[in-house]
Amino acid sequence: MRWAVLDSPIGELSVAVDDVGVCRVLFGRTDEVVDTAPTDPVLCAALDQLRGYFAGASTGFTVPLSVRRGTEFERAVWRRMTDIPYGQTETYGAVAAAVGDPQAARAVGVACNRNPIPVIVPCHRIVGAGGKLVGFGGGLPRKRHLLELEAAVALRQAWT
Repeated sequence: MRWAVLDSPIGELSVAVDDVGVCRVLFGRTDEVVDTAPTDPVLCAALDQLRGYFAGASTGFTVPLSVRRGTEFERAVWRRMTDIPYGQTETYGAVAAAVGDPQAARAVGVACNRNPIPVIVPCHRIVGAGGKLVGFGGGLPRKRHLLELEAAVALRQAWT
């Protein structure tokens, strides 16, 4: 894996790619060897797309992803996350129903916590019943920031 660190409005993000695509995003600085001047085209694209996302200039990611772990259920939840539109949310229960197990809201929460590529695979868009902000591996202040960013950009786009 090749790593780079991005300074972002929610703190440092460590981003890793392998030979297939982006395989990890970690909140904070990794202990792995970090490329301070990355040349890998996928890593550079991921960093550029994240910068665009945080600047409110981009609402999606097109970098290839490399997910080599996770149970079948977790992978189904992660795929579902990518279907939640920018600036919108779904509840853990709704995601559970969408992946075929309406009783698995808690398991959806576990899958969110195990998401290897947060922000790019938007686990922050999954909220508790009634829209409550609950659970996020990066902490609730980061989740709130990401949701507020997306809401502001979506509103600005709707009014222009």
